[in-house]
Amino acid sequence: MKVFGNHVTFDADIVGPWVSAKTGGTWTNGRGTAIGKIQDGKLVAGVLFEDWNGANIIEHIAAEGNWATKGFLHLIFDYPFNQLKVKRITAPIAASNAKSINLVTKMGFTLECTLAQANPDGDVHIFRMFKEDCKYLRGKYEI
Repeated sequence: MKVFGNHVTFDADIVGPWVSAKTGGTWTNGRGTAIGKIQDGKLVAGVLFEDWNGANIIEHIAAEGNWATKGFLHLIFDYPFNQLKVKRITAPIAASNAKSINLVTKMGFTLECTLAQANPDGDVHIFRMFKEDCKYLRGKYEI
């Protein structure tokens, strides 16, 4: 699959370890599903989805460089909201990770709560997005 001339992979065994390494997590085979963006043969963005319960899914996002096309953003929100039919996406982020907090805030996530001392570096912020608040599902994007 191509997204604006770049390739997309759904191989969780490639994307999962990459996202986990960048977000400070640990990858275990079968942990979840994933979507990755490949540019010039290199993985530059990945989204790991886990703990789907029918209403909610946990999402971890990692990226580098210029990766955030409208088509890729549409894809990573279309999957949980339209294919899995979740009502919300939850994104846990270390309170010390200002870059990721800025990213999810720009995407439209809302801070829901803080888990004190839930990370080796301190607190974890829990961000959420409801389907009706997702701007990437509005309009049509080439995928």
